[in-house]
Amino acid sequence: MSLSHLGPERKLALAAILGGLAVALSVLRIDVGPTKALPWQHMVNVVAGVTLGPWWASGLALAVGLVRMALGIGTVYSIPGGIPGALLVGLGAVALLRLGRSPLPAGLLEPLGTAAIGFLLALYVFAPLMGDVEAWRSALTVIWLGWLSSTLIGTTLGLAALVALERSGVVRLRPPDSGGAGEG
Repeated sequence: MSLSHLGPERKLALAAILGGLAVALSVLRIDVGPTKALPWQHMVNVVAGVTLGPWWASGLALAVGLVRMALGIGTVYSIPGGIPGALLVGLGAVALLRLGRSPLPAGLLEPLGTAAIGFLLALYVFAPLMGDVEAWRSALTVIWLGWLSSTLIGTTLGLAALVALERSGVVRLRPPDSGGAGEG
């Protein structure tokens, strides 16, 4: 079950905790070409997408990217590198819940959002805007492999965190039983 039953204050608190975690861990990153890939962002995308949904997760990815840029520990590429993965995970989680299934497998959509959609946005939209086209062309494969590595590490950590949170009773990722009276 997602945490959609939480009020906006609790959602904001959870988003703040996850965002603070991603920013605090930003010193541990994968620098490739003009980008600074952050596995922690992808971990947060998985946790936020499954627990908070697509809009909160996307907003959180944007906020973390903006804070990292403001602190000088991130680049403009954190926007396309974070938001598409968060959005896909959140949309996948909603779809799985509507089908009566656990939203946990939606976390596997994060690499598609980052290494495919986000990477193409960075390459064809952001790099030309930033004047980094030559840097991207000269290290295209290296940059893509860095992004892929970052998202695979982060996705694995995010899924592990969700399993640990579920086992400890902090979150419940199973959809409510159809016969569960009083569930809501």
